Amino acid sequence: MTVTAPPPATSAPPGRNGARRLADRVGRARELVILVVLLVMIAVTQAGNPAFLSEQGIKDLLLNATILVLVAVGQALVVITRNVDLSVGSTLGISAFAAGSYLQGGGSPLPAVLLATAVGVAFGLLNGLLVGLGRVPALVVTLGTLYIVRGIDSLWVGSRQITAAQLPDSFTAFGSGGILAVPYLALLAAAVLIAVAGYLRHYRGGRECYAIGSHPEAARLAGIPVRTRVLAVHTACGALTGLAGALYLARFGNVDSSTGSGYELTVVSAVVVGGVAFTGGAGSVYGAALGALLLTSVNSVLPALGVSSVWVLAINGVLLLLAIAADRIVARRLGAGLKRRNVRHG
Repeated sequence: MTVTAPPPATSAPPGRNGARRLADRVGRARELVILVVLLVMIAVTQAGNPAFLSEQGIKDLLLNATILVLVAVGQALVVITRNVDLSVGSTLGISAFAAGSYLQGGGSPLPAVLLATAVGVAFGLLNGLLVGLGRVPALVVTLGTLYIVRGIDSLWVGSRQITAAQLPDSFTAFGSGGILAVPYLALLAAAVLIAVAGYLRHYRGGRECYAIGSHPEAARLAGIPVRTRVLAVHTACGALTGLAGALYLARFGNVDSSTGSGYELTVVSAVVVGGVAFTGGAGSVYGAALGALLLTSVNSVLPALGVSSVWVLAINGVLLLLAIAADRIVARRLGAGLKRRNVRHG
């Protein structure tokens, strides 16, 4: 008697495969739209202010985006798994001060960067343990660690302030230097971006992050180590935020107890505007980086056009609301399409 082997357990229903392909196409189209909007905005600004795209202007534009891009990449990893990290602003601030204190005491730049990254890893690991292993909602955990880290930072820093004059010249030179119009910090951020994007696309652990965000319970039943992956993405987000803290210090040469305050809202906005669904399972780190570049460009474009900077927050809010509305519309259409496909193949 001939026995027909059952289909592989990993094969997805036709409707789900089709919905996933459609979601990928929608994501790529959205990233293209953001890129076009960004280029049009820069072109209009250049027409009104010919000095905007000078070599120094391009360098400033990229430098302003670099820190946000790094933190947004880490946040995107967390959001893809249907979680969020609201402690990134506080972590960035305390990491920057840790690096500054080390340098102020006579330390060298590379160990200072590693120290800041280690501080970020420690707080990211704490978040990951509570969310991944403790199964406490990420919103609650990271809101708590936001205040805990900010409190530690305030007690440690107090009224002290670290300035560029107290830092090694080689460190601040790296923060402002570059190759022609491309800053060193932007090259570093690009390398991190490409590495993380490659991991998400080509490695099993990266693809499992999307599966967790799409349906955590189904991912668990499929044998995916949900707790481990959630722990890993929170730790990675902490590491990138700590690295961003060190680069923040190199870029601005100034850090105090208020550094990073409120930054988490800007990071979340960049990620959502860039097409990473807040409900998880969709989006890319490239989109998050484009969202970060768009938001920081708005900050540069308005003053160049003579528009008051008070409009920046309002425009960022409008972009965030439009992004959320677009996510809801796409999610409903994808859900309806998946339902129709399942009915046809059922």
